[in-house]
Amino acid sequence: MESRREFLADVGRGMLVASIGPALATDLGLSSAFADAPDAISFGKLEPLAAFLQDTPLDKLQPALVEKLKAGTDLRTLVAAGALANAREFGGKHYEGYHTFMALAPAYEMSKELPKEQQALPILKVLYRNSTHIQGKGGRQHEELHPVQPLPLPADKTPGEALLEAARKNDYKTAEGLFATIAKGKPKDAFDELQECVHDEVNVHRVVLAWRAWMMLDFTGPDQAHTLLRQSVLFACREHNRGSITEIQQLLPKLLDQYKLVGRKFGTRAADDAWVEKLAKVIYGEGRTRAADAVAAALAEGFSPESVGEAMSLAANQLVLRDPGRRQADGFKQVGSVHGDSPGVHASDAANAWRNIARVSNQRNAVASLIVGAYHTGGQNGGQLPDPYPQAAQLEKLRSTDPAALLKETEAAVKARDQALACALVAKYGELGGQARPVFDLLLKYAVSEDGALHAEKYYRTVTEEFNSSRPAFRWRQLAALARVTASEYGKPAPGMEEAKRLLGVG
Repeated sequence: MESRREFLADVGRGMLVASIGPALATDLGLSSAFADAPDAISFGKLEPLAAFLQDTPLDKLQPALVEKLKAGTDLRTLVAAGALANAREFGGKHYEGYHTFMALAPAYEMSKELPKEQQALPILKVLYRNSTHIQGKGGRQHEELHPVQPLPLPADKTPGEALLEAARKNDYKTAEGLFATIAKGKPKDAFDELQECVHDEVNVHRVVLAWRAWMMLDFTGPDQAHTLLRQSVLFACREHNRGSITEIQQLLPKLLDQYKLVGRKFGTRAADDAWVEKLAKVIYGEGRTRAADAVAAALAEGFSPESVGEAMSLAANQLVLRDPGRRQADGFKQVGSVHGDSPGVHASDAANAWRNIARVSNQRNAVASLIVGAYHTGGQNGGQLPDPYPQAAQLEKLRSTDPAALLKETEAAVKARDQALACALVAKYGELGGQARPVFDLLLKYAVSEDGALHAEKYYRTVTEEFNSSRPAFRWRQLAALARVTASEYGKPAPGMEEAKRLLGVG
C-alpha cells in the first residue's frame, strides 16, 4: 500500500508537471506522473517509451531515439510505442494524427527492404511527424483517450448493430461504453463487430484506419486491441452523416439479400485476365451503384474474393494513371501533382484496406467489404484523362532496351518531376521482363526521403502488396503508378530527414 508520504509526493509531482508542462517535465524526469493519474491509460512495459514519445521536445527527439536504438531498443518496439502514443493522444479524431498512425506499420515494412544502416530512417521519419503533431496539440495534457466505463449490450441487437446505432447518433459516450464491453472478448470478435461502422460510410480514412489498427496488434500485442480499435469507433461517431440515410446504407443490405450472400460459401471459380479487366472497367467507369451490384453478382456467381478484389484494385490504379493532376497548389502539392490526397492514391489505399479486411474478417464482413469497396472505388472518374499513362506517344519515344539504362533514366525523370516519363520508363522496363526489385529499391529511396504529403508510406506499401497479389498481366501497372506518384512528390524533403541521416551516419 502507498504510504502517506509517497501519496503526497505523487500529488506534488503531478501538480508540478501540470504547472511546468510536459516538455520540461520530461527533461526533469517527472513525466511518469501522467501515467499514474486515475484518468490516464497506461500501456504496461511500453508505457515509458510511449510517454517519452508524447513528452519529448521535437528538437531532442531524434538524438534520443538514436541513442535508444544504439542501446538495444528495436524498431518494432519503437513502432508499437509510437502507435500507442498516437492513439492515446489523438484517438482517431485528428487529421494529421490518424494519418501518421496509418503510416507506422508501412514504415516498418519499408525498413525491412532497406540496407541495415538505413532501416531506421522511415520509422524515424514517421515518429518525427508523430511528435510534431503531438507537440502541436499540446502533449499529454490534451490527450483524447482515457479509461472508459463499459456499458451492457442490448439483448435485442447484435453488438455491431448496437455500436452502429450509437455511432449514427454521434453518441460518443454510448458507443465508447458499448465497445469497451465488446473489446473484453477476443480481439478478432471486436474487429468483426466494428465492421458495421466501417461499412456504413465510404470515407477512405475510415477503412484504412480500421485496417491499420488491426495490423498494429502484431506490434503491440492483443492486449492493446481496445485502445487501437476504439479509434475507429470515435472516427465513426465524428464522421457520421448526422441522421441522413446515404445510398450505401440502403444499397448494401439490399444487395446482400438480393444475391443471398450472407452465409454463402465463397466460390473458387477461376477468373481469366479478360474477366478481371472487364470487371475493373465496370468498377472504374460505370458508377458506384453499378460497381457494387457487379461485385455482388460476381460473388454470387462463384468467383473468388481474390479475383473480385484484384479487379477493384485495378480500377483504383486507373484513377492514378488517368489523373489529370491537381489544378491548384496546396502546401506540399504543386500544380499537376498526383500524390498526397489525390483521388487515385486515396482510392488505391482504400481498395487495399477493403481487400485486406475481406481476407481476415468473417464471411458476412468479407462480402460486405468487397461490395462497399467497389462502391467506394467507383464514381470517382469525373474529369479524368480519356487514356491512362503511359500513353503510346510517350512509349514510342523510348529507345533504350537496357534495363540498367531505363532505371537510370527513371531516376532522372523522378528528379525532374516528369510524371509521364517516369511512368512510361517503368512500364517499358516491365514489358522487357526486367526484375521488379531494382525498381522498388529506386522508388523506395524517395518514398523515404520525401515528405509525400502524409501518404508516401501508405501508398508505397499499397503498391507493394497489390503488385505481389496481382497477376502478371496487370502488376506492372501498379509500379508504373508508383513511379508517377514518386515523381510527383519529389522535391519536398521530409522534415527531420537530414537530421536522421546525420545521426545514423548514412548518406
